[in-house]
Amino acid sequence: MNPIDKQKVLKFKEVLDTVTGKIALVPHINPDGDAIGSMLGLSRILQNAGKDVNPITPNAFPDFLKWIEGSDTIIIYDKNKDKVKELLNEAELLICLDFNQSSRTGDELGALLEEFKGTTVLIDHHPYPQGFTDIEFSQPDYSSTCELVLHLAQALGYEEYIDLNVANSLYCGILTDTGSFRHGVSDPRTFKSVSELIAYGVNPEEVNRKVFDGYSANRMQLMGHCLSECMIIIPEHHAAIMWLSLETQKKFNYQKGDNEGFVNIPLSIKGIHVSALFTENDHQVKGSLRSQGDFPVNELANKYFGGGGHRNAAGCEIKDMNLEQTVEKFKEILGEYEELLKKTKLD
Repeated sequence: MNPIDKQKVLKFKEVLDTVTGKIALVPHINPDGDAIGSMLGLSRILQNAGKDVNPITPNAFPDFLKWIEGSDTIIIYDKNKDKVKELLNEAELLICLDFNQSSRTGDELGALLEEFKGTTVLIDHHPYPQGFTDIEFSQPDYSSTCELVLHLAQALGYEEYIDLNVANSLYCGILTDTGSFRHGVSDPRTFKSVSELIAYGVNPEEVNRKVFDGYSANRMQLMGHCLSECMIIIPEHHAAIMWLSLETQKKFNYQKGDNEGFVNIPLSIKGIHVSALFTENDHQVKGSLRSQGDFPVNELANKYFGGGGHRNAAGCEIKDMNLEQTVEKFKEILGEYEELLKKTKLD
């Protein structure tokens, strides 16, 4: 991991020392464990430091993250638009977490972030930030934004404000964003970060149970249906494609977050190096891409779907094609990557 820029840390510390009003924290749309964990972890740190902190999400977040302390204080933009607008007008400081461009919070909220009058800070581990904040902590070499928040808090001299609730939040984000430590953990310092969080009292077995063992029977049936009826294997391209239509979601009473982890499952099949899951929404198709070894799904997502992420984990939102067209398009794209897929090496 590259060290965090000391001059930026000093600048951020000066801002935090002088801010007396509200601080707003915002992650990306459809927030996952790293987004919620980093936001609530940093919220708790700043609250322990005596700050007036207001966590905001663009839309609802999965139930399996609602055990995290402070989740009941989150203001959801698409359910409380006037309240969020008022809060952003009043806030002195805006901290953006786990995204690298304002549009990743949705068109409406993204526009509000762009118009924010106070100081803005980015804390993120995705590559290619678009430079929309005053202070930018962009560290793609970190496993997760949660790990970056831990190191940034230490650099700020805020260790005294880290407690068990903070540690649980940050551990959850590292756990989920690395796929239970399956990817993004090639740097041994990530495990050192995890050991530091455990030293605060985190119980890894308990967190794992809360995150992965609280799903509904509908979710399990949905997963079985998806694997048997909504997945194709393309052995010549070492790839698997899965999809979830609105009809299928309705059939199994889909709740936000029910498809969490589905995209990782085909990677356990021998010879599969790339997996894609396309989920149909009302106005778009959401894509989740995963790979093993050195195949760069982030480059594929960016080139063809305007998405992004990391080498082995990326996402995208497709608005100009329906679900069937998206799946067919992805098949064509795999053909273009045939030689690279054949050469893909597993680390």
